[in-house]
Amino acid sequence: MTIWERIVSALTGLGKTMAANVLIVASEAERPDEYLIYSVVTSPAELFADNLEKGRSWTVQISYYNRSGLAGMPNISGAMAAAGFMPSSQRELPYNQQTRHFGYALDFVYVE
Repeated sequence: MTIWERIVSALTGLGKTMAANVLIVASEAERPDEYLIYSVVTSPAELFADNLEKGRSWTVQISYYNRSGLAGMPNISGAMAAAGFMPSSQRELPYNQQTRHFGYALDFVYVE
């Protein structure tokens, strides 16, 4: 299973619209009020044996956007933990005046 498949599998149960890297919509009228964006931030190789890669860590970012604010954010951390991801940094994203979305980014690490 690829890292992107692992992320989608972890987040699907939240029932939110999601996309890799960017949510592409035909017009702003079609942009949902609430959605998730996921991306890989970094993926260094961590373990080698016999000159072959045997382990890699993946840092992924899940960004949550909602026009109503962040108080009702779904349990992204719980969903990712259940899929084997470890929590890392979190930060609020700047308010997007064009789309009127508040945002929050959560980083997670997965070691394979």
